[in-house]
Amino acid sequence: MKKTQHDFTEGGILRQLIIFSGPIMLTNLLQTSYQFADSLWVGNLLGGSALGAVAVSSTIIFTVLSFVIGLNNAALTILSQQKGRSDEAGLKSYLNAFVVILTILSVTLGALGFIFAEQFLQLLGTPESMMAAAKSYLQINFLGMLFLFGYNFISTVLRSLGDSKTPLRFVMIAVALNIVLDPLFISGLDLGVAGAAYATVISQGLAFLYGIIYVLYRKLAPFSVPTIPTQQEVVLILNLGIPSGLQMAVISAGVAAIMSVVTGFGDDVVAGFSAAQRLDSLLMLPAHALGTAVSSMAGQNIGVRDWDRVKKIAKYGVLYNFSVMLIVGIFVVFFAEYGVRLFIQEDTAVEFGTKYLQIIALCYPFLGINFILNGIVRASGAMYQVLVLNLISFWVLRYPLTALFSSMFGDIGIAIGMGASFLVSSLVAYLYYRLGKWHKKKLFGSSGGT
Repeated sequence: MKKTQHDFTEGGILRQLIIFSGPIMLTNLLQTSYQFADSLWVGNLLGGSALGAVAVSSTIIFTVLSFVIGLNNAALTILSQQKGRSDEAGLKSYLNAFVVILTILSVTLGALGFIFAEQFLQLLGTPESMMAAAKSYLQINFLGMLFLFGYNFISTVLRSLGDSKTPLRFVMIAVALNIVLDPLFISGLDLGVAGAAYATVISQGLAFLYGIIYVLYRKLAPFSVPTIPTQQEVVLILNLGIPSGLQMAVISAGVAAIMSVVTGFGDDVVAGFSAAQRLDSLLMLPAHALGTAVSSMAGQNIGVRDWDRVKKIAKYGVLYNFSVMLIVGIFVVFFAEYGVRLFIQEDTAVEFGTKYLQIIALCYPFLGINFILNGIVRASGAMYQVLVLNLISFWVLRYPLTALFSSMFGDIGIAIGMGASFLVSSLVAYLYYRLGKWHKKKLFGSSGGT
C-alpha cells in the first residue's frame, strides 16, 4: 500500500478520522478561496456589472458541478468498497468505467453548454447589459468541462483509496495559478471577463494534467488504457450517480425556495442573510469534510461487511463533528458581527445578519450530524434513500419551518425556522441510520461482480 493511502479496515478509527479529514478541510477551504479570488479580481478590476455576469454564469456552472459531485459520490462509494474488499481487478475495471463515462459526459455537456449558453442565460433572465460578458464566460468554462470533471475525479479516486493529502497538492496548484493568471488575463492582456474564464480553465487544466502525470508516475491508482465498460458497470454507476446528482439539485432548489422567504422582508434582510450565508459556507467546511471522510472510511469497511467497525466510524464521526462544530458555533456567537461586516456595512443589515448567525450557530452541530450519518448511508450505495432524506430535510422541514416561523416572529423567525429544521432533520437522519435497511444494500457479488 502506498504510504499516502490508508487502509481503514484496521487501526485506530479516531486517529484515522482526524488525520484523513484534515487535508479534506484544507482542500475545501482552498476551493472556496478559489471562487472568492475570482470574484475579488473581477469585481475590483471590472466593476459590478462584470461581477454580476460572472455570478449569473456561475449559477449554471454550479448546476453542472452538482451533477459532477453526484457522480463523484458514486465513484467514492464504488471504489472505496472495492478497495476494502481488496479486489484489485474490480477496482481497475470500475475505475476504467468511470473514466469512459465521465469523459463522454464531460465532452457532451461541454459541447451542449457551448452551443446553448445564451439560451441558458436567457432562462435565468440575464440583463441584456450583461449578456455578452456572461455568454463569453460561460462558453469558455464549458470548453474546459473535461478539466472540471477530471480535476475533481482524480481527487475522489485518491480519497476512495484512503489518500486525502495528494488531492490537496492539486488544489494548491490550481488556486496558486488562478490567483496569478486572473489579473494577468483580466487586466494585463485586457481580456475582461473572458480573461477570468481563461484563467479558471487553464488553472484547472494544468492541475488536471499534473494530477494525471503524478498519479501515473507514482502508481497511486490503477488507471489503464480506456476500454468499453460492461453493461453491468454502466448500470451500477448510473444507478448510483443519477440519484446522487439529484440530491444536489434538491439542495440548490431548496436554497432558492428559502431565499424567496427572505426576499419578502426587504433589502436589509436580504443583504444580512446573504452575508451570513457566505460565512456559513466557510463555517460548515469541517462538517462537509468529515462527511466525505466517514463516507470513504465506511465504504472500505462496508466492502468487507465489517458492520461493527462501520458503527464505530459513525459514532466517532458524530462525536468529533459535534465537538468541532460546537466550538465553531460558540466562536460565531461572540464574533458574528465582525464576520458580517467583512461583506456589508449597513447597520440594519449587519444587525440582522449578526442575530441570524448567533441563533443558528449553536445548531451547527446538529446539521453536521446529517453530513456524518448520510455519508455513512451513502457509502453503502443507498443513494435513493439519501435523496429522500434530503427531500425531507429541505422540502418537508427547512423551507416550511422557515416560512412558518418567519410569519410568526418576523425576520428573526428565518433563523429560528432554519435552526429548528437542523435539529429535526438530524433526528430523522439518526432514525433512518438506526432503523433503515441501508446496510442490506449490496453492490457486488462475492466474486466482485454486480
